[in-house]
Amino acid sequence: MIRNTVSAFALSALMATPAMAQEVWISNERDNTISIIDVPTMEVVETIKVGARPRGIMFSHDYSVAYLCASDDSTIQVIDVATRQILHNLPSGENPETFALHPDNRHIWISNEDDNITSVLDVVDRVIVAQIPVGVEPEGKAINHAGTIAITTSETTNMAHWIDTETHAIFHNSLVGSRPRHAEFTSDDARLFVSAEIGGGLHVFDTGTFEELAEIRFEIPDVHPHDVQPVGFRLTEDMTRAYVALGPANRIAVVDIESYEVLGYHLVGRRVWHMAMSDDEKLLFTTNGVSGDVTIIDLERGEPVRTVKVGRFPWGAAYRPAER
Repeated sequence: MIRNTVSAFALSALMATPAMAQEVWISNERDNTISIIDVPTMEVVETIKVGARPRGIMFSHDYSVAYLCASDDSTIQVIDVATRQILHNLPSGENPETFALHPDNRHIWISNEDDNITSVLDVVDRVIVAQIPVGVEPEGKAINHAGTIAITTSETTNMAHWIDTETHAIFHNSLVGSRPRHAEFTSDDARLFVSAEIGGGLHVFDTGTFEELAEIRFEIPDVHPHDVQPVGFRLTEDMTRAYVALGPANRIAVVDIESYEVLGYHLVGRRVWHMAMSDDEKLLFTTNGVSGDVTIIDLERGEPVRTVKVGRFPWGAAYRPAER
């Protein structure tokens, strides 16, 4: 049952379980809901009603709240993880799609697709503290682990914009393939990866020199190249693997990020979009928009092990670890 409040039964169940259970939260773009998957059972245990067209989703660094881009409501919703209730809405600028949380746990950097703006939100004072003009149709967001550089990718401009987080000024632009989407830094901040959906590649940049180190291409037997559209991806902490969602190709690519060699592919649901990875990096959860489900891949076994039905057009995914 979809709801905004917690029933007495659900509340008692929450009180009887550990404060931090392994979960994956999935934003369902067409249903205006979040599906919560319990990781040990690999089942949807709860569905929360949220704002219009939910897309980007992430947790605070202490996992006490979840942040959600309610794109068509032009707001960031703050959800209490324990009670599942929406605490309040935050200003976001027009049509927020994706965002990234600064290491200070206070500032969220937001892509405003319709206004060609990157907004910086202070979640404590609940105000926008800066709006930075970027390219046309900003999409992906990333912040390096040092907290000094923010990246915005602009789909139509085909660029990754490098922004100083102190001055809020763009200090470099990198040209990438057509329609750049997701961006992510390696754990040592030495390299930046950017996916190009229509260009069909994963671009790698040196963060010190801005030099492009590689463009990783994907070729799948019996899949037309036009259907190979890299969107979301995840890099492992040890910087050995990248897992790349290839959209209508219905595959996750496995990439060696030292040699840039494509090691293989996992077949998943239709139009795979984004993903979340467990904190031990043993499980991958992919959002498959057209088929309305999540594929769970056991990375140690090297194969999908479960398909979980969620809402219509699942988009974003965020992992919440168990309490340690």
